Formats: sequence, C-alpha cells, structure tokens
Amino acid sequence: MCQRMQMPIITSRYWNMVHGTNPKEVQQDAEGMQVMQVLGNNMAFGLNCKNVAMKMGLSMPEEPEFTYTNFIH
Repeated sequence: MCQRMQMPIITSRYWNMVHGTNPKEVQQDAEGMQVMQVLGNNMAFGLNCKNVAMKMGLSMPEEPEFTYTNFIH
C-alpha cells in the first residue's frame, strides 16, 4: 500500500485569494499578491521539511483503513 499524506493544510496570512477581473487587475491587488507569496513560500517550506524528514528516515503516518458512513437510511 502506498503511504501518502491525507490532506496537508498549508496556510498564509489570510484567505488564499486575489481579486480582479483580469490579470492586470489581479496584479494591482497588493494584499492578495502578498498573501499568495507567503502561501507559496510556506508550501515550499513544507515540502522541504517533508523531504528532509524522509531522508532522515522519518516515515509517513500509518494510514487507517478507509471508513465510509452513509447517513441516509
């Protein structure tokens, strides 16, 4: 069985979005662009941490058997 992360959550400073109706307007959203830059840096850091940990012999957490619940009876 292949081990993988279920759902890594990488955050930034605020909502991960920029605003604009076209690329030029998006580039004018200075706050949104900064949020995305921080998000990208944090994603790269997270991937680097995972790679270093794997090289040092730290394995991914064991994946439990999948459980599905159907609430419609």
